[in-house]
Amino acid sequence: MAIHTFSSRDFTRDVSAAKRAAAEGPVFITNRGQPAFALLKIDDYYHLTGQGEMSLLTVMEGIPGGVGIEFDPSCLDVHVQLRPTLFD
Repeated sequence: MAIHTFSSRDFTRDVSAAKRAAAEGPVFITNRGQPAFALLKIDDYYHLTGQGEMSLLTVMEGIPGGVGIEFDPSCLDVHVQLRPTLFD
């Protein structure tokens, strides 16, 4: 696993290069020569945090809000009128 380092300035200039480097391993982004941030593939992040693969539903359930909001949609009364076919 390769570890790459980008200065904040280099990261800002070429985000695509940092993303390509992150495909090979973690990328450290430095600020004045000191590591300030780490860029990881999302799979690596999930592995590190022990979360495994997250589904969209799991992510959405984690978003705060919506508690106590009542939702009672009215039923639609839909009538479909079929057209005769050419063979009738």
